[in-house]
Formats: sequence, structure tokens, C-alpha cells
Amino acid sequence: MCIFCKIVKDEIPSYKIYEDEEFLAFLDISQASVGHALVVTKKHYDNVLEMEEAAAGRLFALTVRLAKQIKKNLDVSGMNILNNCGESAGQSVMHAHVHIIPRYENDSVTFRFTKNQLSDSELQTLAERIKRN
Repeated sequence: MCIFCKIVKDEIPSYKIYEDEEFLAFLDISQASVGHALVVTKKHYDNVLEMEEAAAGRLFALTVRLAKQIKKNLDVSGMNILNNCGESAGQSVMHAHVHIIPRYENDSVTFRFTKNQLSDSELQTLAERIKRN
């Protein structure tokens, strides 16, 4: 049983900020910034790509609602909402979840994306590959 399943079953304590029949949200014990929260499914899925679209929609709708609440109540200047699917994408707990990371002026949280420069024809080919059924 994964750590998030144990948290859902109250086998491991957490700092809950929201709970319903389908989802649980709690503070991440490794606060990237003050107020960093996780929204997890109560049903175990390895990642959001395993979820039915309707359930994933409810997960992200709840995430947006909670992010707005955190932004308002903690008076933050911005917000990162992110999800990692698979180890190569940085997922460390193989249970569907979304991070809500409040951002503050001059905080030390950083994300870095490298740029892959593709030509117009490469971008067109890539778009066509993605659109395939």
C-alpha cells in the first residue's frame, strides 16, 4: 500500500484541508512554499492518466477551488498547480495527485524548462502526430 493510500485510510496522520467521498487534500510535509498542498484521489490510481476523464475533471475542478481558497486566505501573489505522471516526469509517489504550490514575491521556488528549438516543419509534423486518433 502506498503512502497516500495510508494517509487516506488515516494510518498515517496528515494536515487535512479538505475531504469528501472521492478526494482528500492535505498539506505537503515538505513545504516547497508555505501552504503547499496535495490533492489526492481516495481510490488508488498510479497517476491521472489512469483515471476516467470525468473523475480527472472532478479532481482538477476541486484543485482549482482549493487553489483559489489558498490564494485568498494566504494572500499569495501567484500559484503553481502541477501534476507529474511517471518517474521520468518527476513523480515520486505513484498515486494520482496534484500539487498546489502558493507563490510569494521573491520566494526561492524555481522550475526550469529547457527549450527544444524545432523548425516550422518539425512543429507541423509533431502537431500532426499528436492529433492522430
